[in-house]
Amino acid sequence: MKALITLVIVLTFVGTNTAQEAKSILITGGHLHLGNGESIITGAVGVRDGKIVFAKNSLTFTVDRSKWDTIIDVSGKHIYPGFIAPNSTLGLTEIDAVRATRDYDEVGTYNPHVRSQIAFNVESKVMSTVRTNGVLMSQATPRGGIISGTSSIMALDGWNWEDATISVDDGIHLNWPSSMQGGGWWAEPAPKKRNERYNDRKQEIYEFFEMAKAYSNIRIHEDKDQRLESMRECFKGVKRVYIHANELQELVDIIEFSRALKLKFPVIVGGYDSHLITRQLVDANIPVMVLRPHSLPQNEEDDINHPYRLANLLHEGGVKFCIQNAGGMEAMNARNLPFLAGTAMSFGLSTEEAIRSITLSPAEILGIDESFGSIEKGKSATLFVSEGDALDMRTNKMVLGMINGKFISTSNFQTELYEKYTKKYAEE
Repeated sequence: MKALITLVIVLTFVGTNTAQEAKSILITGGHLHLGNGESIITGAVGVRDGKIVFAKNSLTFTVDRSKWDTIIDVSGKHIYPGFIAPNSTLGLTEIDAVRATRDYDEVGTYNPHVRSQIAFNVESKVMSTVRTNGVLMSQATPRGGIISGTSSIMALDGWNWEDATISVDDGIHLNWPSSMQGGGWWAEPAPKKRNERYNDRKQEIYEFFEMAKAYSNIRIHEDKDQRLESMRECFKGVKRVYIHANELQELVDIIEFSRALKLKFPVIVGGYDSHLITRQLVDANIPVMVLRPHSLPQNEEDDINHPYRLANLLHEGGVKFCIQNAGGMEAMNARNLPFLAGTAMSFGLSTEEAIRSITLSPAEILGIDESFGSIEKGKSATLFVSEGDALDMRTNKMVLGMINGKFISTSNFQTELYEKYTKKYAEE
């Protein structure tokens, strides 16, 4: 029996067995943001067996409604691809102040064999508050040491970590040494000086990677080294090498490092000074995961709005980039990812470019763009509907969401508490 649903009914319908078992779903009438830089004012999205079968203009595309199990009218609302939070400890920590809940930083300096996938906690209450702002996927990323470990791309819903996994072991994370020492911050500046140990630290990294590359050239080792085994795919173009760095000297050296080691997919994470070398980054085909836009400038001579403008400066320079949220309380603040894109939009990016910076662009950089990141035919039906503009905190209200074609809850424990106490005090 076909279900014809208005969005008011969807709120109670989502999560029922009927919704979960729907084989074909038609979402129609909403402002469709494709994620690839384009939008359709009045769109229609067809979903069959968890895949998108079309995304069209509903005013010019005739749909035979009799062929759909479930029809959802979202007129006046906005349809988005699921937002992606790259470089995040979401799912790896619950309460930062409680050590027992932190599972992202292992003992050791070179830990490429440490895998975040198996530590991902799908039961996280923090995760539920992030998901209801439209962030439906994240790159679970380890921290610490010189090589922190290997990240994996995870859906923010699932029965267990196996069920939530989108891409296993997508890349290793290398913390490049700082080229400068000292200094304060923008509001309390202090002199900086060159790190005298910088070249020595850099040489250590070269030696480790050269050893790993030599190891990878031998197909079978009698005595296997777990660390070096996990580095093999970095040189075969399977794993990314995410290199965390900000200063200009570091970024220039990373370009040379990537060229010398012939790394297939290097990615700069942070890139505070990356706007100064856009041509070199384009020539080297190195994308940038831009540091959190809601940050203060790092140098006293910088414009106060430099972090806000950095995404647009890279866009103007032709550098592939996406926005990420690493920093203080990053797990819980992952819910603010759409608003970071909204800030970047206020400082130069167009609306659709800003949406792309947290949808298709991170999917391309992470290597999952064939199935995720945009609402296009053949891709996973991982999307959501917002009451209003999802990049504006005043109007971001998820009223429908799905991951791989399965409906997800549009509430969390915070909204449940709000409703509980609103009702309680309204009765007094």
